[in-house]
Amino acid sequence: MPTPQHHIDSGFGAQSTATEVLEGIDLSGRLAIVTGGYSGLGLETVRALTGAGAAVIVGARRPAHAADALAGLPGVEVDELDLGDLDSVRHFAERFLARGRSIDVLVNNAAVMACPETRVGPGWEAQFATNHLGHFALTNLLWPALAAEGGARVVALSSGGHRRSAIRFDDLQFDTGYDKWEAYGQSKTANVLFAVQLDVLGQDAGVRAFAVHPGGIMTPLQRHLAREEMVAAGWIDDDGNPIADFKTPEQGAATSTWAATSPRLAGMGGVYCEDCDVAEPAATESEPARPGGVHAHAIDPGAAARLWTVSAELTGVNAFAGA
Repeated sequence: MPTPQHHIDSGFGAQSTATEVLEGIDLSGRLAIVTGGYSGLGLETVRALTGAGAAVIVGARRPAHAADALAGLPGVEVDELDLGDLDSVRHFAERFLARGRSIDVLVNNAAVMACPETRVGPGWEAQFATNHLGHFALTNLLWPALAAEGGARVVALSSGGHRRSAIRFDDLQFDTGYDKWEAYGQSKTANVLFAVQLDVLGQDAGVRAFAVHPGGIMTPLQRHLAREEMVAAGWIDDDGNPIADFKTPEQGAATSTWAATSPRLAGMGGVYCEDCDVAEPAATESEPARPGGVHAHAIDPGAAARLWTVSAELTGVNAFAGA
């Protein structure tokens, strides 16, 4: 049965930190992979997981920089991974699988946001390619290790930005005109739909998937935004000081860490989470206004299945072909 898209009263909330949601949880002997786990939310996720005893492999586009950022954290390895390059994704997966280890947690954390129009690979729009297609290929290529022992979890970092766009199946790559925020929104909707369909496909192997909105946080993800744009959005003042209701990076990493490890989520999956709980559906025009939530286009099972098929065709990777 699908997991209902409703709060489960987790006992945590928007101000909880990644360390707090892991209190009392022993991850000794567990292995996690965190993409982009060397800055912002990813770094705090790795810090919390290793603090609970997990070994963590960080996939990094800049491995030397990542090694410096992660120096001193126990049980951390860094390996090169460029999600915008399918050859790099394949090589990362091949190196890992050759070690014969199973994966307990995969956190698809790395992302780009609102970047200038950029093309990667065979001409793919960079945000869709990096945020979704690279992670789609990585997860499918790592599937033997995820399914090896049962009980693994895959966490796909999405965003409240998913509300900006459904999947543009007639123009996925923005060939007819580029809008950086709509492209970001499409990629974040894709992250949710990916978790929805992976959960359907992976349940028989004991693998469950979750999509996560970390909340608003000032991190290097904003590197493509001019100060003037962030001032106009009400995020910072003229001196660059945050004025919006942002979370700290430690708070922002809490929901992905909770989704990856919480015993409360045993037997559940395929849902969008925020503020360390399963989110409610977003309010419709006929309902009283309420903040947050997940929009219907991002959890539609038909769209999830269609996106999976299209993504498999684009990447040439599908661990469930013929299933």
